[in-house]
Amino acid sequence: VQLQASGGGLAQAGGSLRLSCSGPGFTLEDYIIGWFRRPPGKGREWISSVDVEDDSTYYADTVKGRFTISEDNAKNTVHLQMNNLKPEDTAVYYCAVDTTGSSFSSSASAYNYWGRGTLVTVSS
Repeated sequence: VQLQASGGGLAQAGGSLRLSCSGPGFTLEDYIIGWFRRPPGKGREWISSVDVEDDSTYYADTVKGRFTISEDNAKNTVHLQMNNLKPEDTAVYYCAVDTTGSSFSSSASAYNYWGRGTLVTVSS
């Protein structure tokens, strides 16, 4: 059982990237999926989640209006569309799954499965 995050890379400020999180061992539509990031030299921070069961979405203030989380149930994948990227968005991005909770949480401790990170670098 594992998650796979992909789509990271290099972008210029103002540009866009789309991250994807797939879960070959999960049926993602049953759970809450979250995206977190760890900027260089800083701690991990929550940025967005989706409750795939009822399509509720949640965003940190730092990305609200720029990032969009969505699910593709047919492909068992959750995407994070990142627009208007800023240099401060540079980080390793992780997706995670909460298979045990019944309600949204932005706490990393609520997510019990994590994928390997994908690096996003935004140049100014």
